[in-house]
Amino acid sequence: MKAALYLIPSTMSDAPVTDVIPDGNLAVIRGIRHFVVENVRTVRRFLKRCDRSIDIDALSFTVLDEHTRPEEIPAMLAPLAGGEAVGVISEAGCPAIADPGADLVAIAQERGYEVVPLVGPSSIILSLMGSGFNGQSFSFVGYLPHEAKARTSRLRELEQRIRREGQTQIFIETPYRNNRLIAELASTLPGGMKLCVASDITGPAQSIVTLPLSAWARRKYDYDKIPTIFLLNS
Repeated sequence: MKAALYLIPSTMSDAPVTDVIPDGNLAVIRGIRHFVVENVRTVRRFLKRCDRSIDIDALSFTVLDEHTRPEEIPAMLAPLAGGEAVGVISEAGCPAIADPGADLVAIAQERGYEVVPLVGPSSIILSLMGSGFNGQSFSFVGYLPHEAKARTSRLRELEQRIRREGQTQIFIETPYRNNRLIAELASTLPGGMKLCVASDITGPAQSIVTLPLSAWARRKYDYDKIPTIFLLNS
């Protein structure tokens, strides 16, 4: 393996690895000994699902998560200086997208190291593809504010972006609050605005449903505790 920073997408569901991860990625994974990860336990399980013959105990894992101090990050690139490859693996989906791995990529770029993003599942892109919404102009805004007043203000801001630019707004919520979020959207925003709820992307229970908020207000649903992403447009 050439010395480069490989951004390795991981699975987002219990679907077979071969359904969502290309063979080329598996070859790259087998050739890397140093990994920067968001969660060691999750990554060890993912690597075993990729190839049971991988000797997990022979690999090195460094944690990069929301608690990592900025001054700790540069040292994670040390293997590159020694001519060895480094792989970055997120908790789920594509690393460096709404993920702490972006900080490591920024430093690698500043130092002139080669960065190699690999093909793999992204809930943002897959949900947008299946929503029927504007794919030319869209914005991923992450989590909405928790405080009620700030949350309502943020939703009004997203509504204005949609009306002004036709821009699709994409966001996420803590899974156990999914049902509450849908009810809040239906009661806060105009009933004619459309909401796409995309859950268990790539998984056996995958569901991508786009309806006006007025229809969501009447619909029976239960998305709690299921990884879900939300999209709004008119």
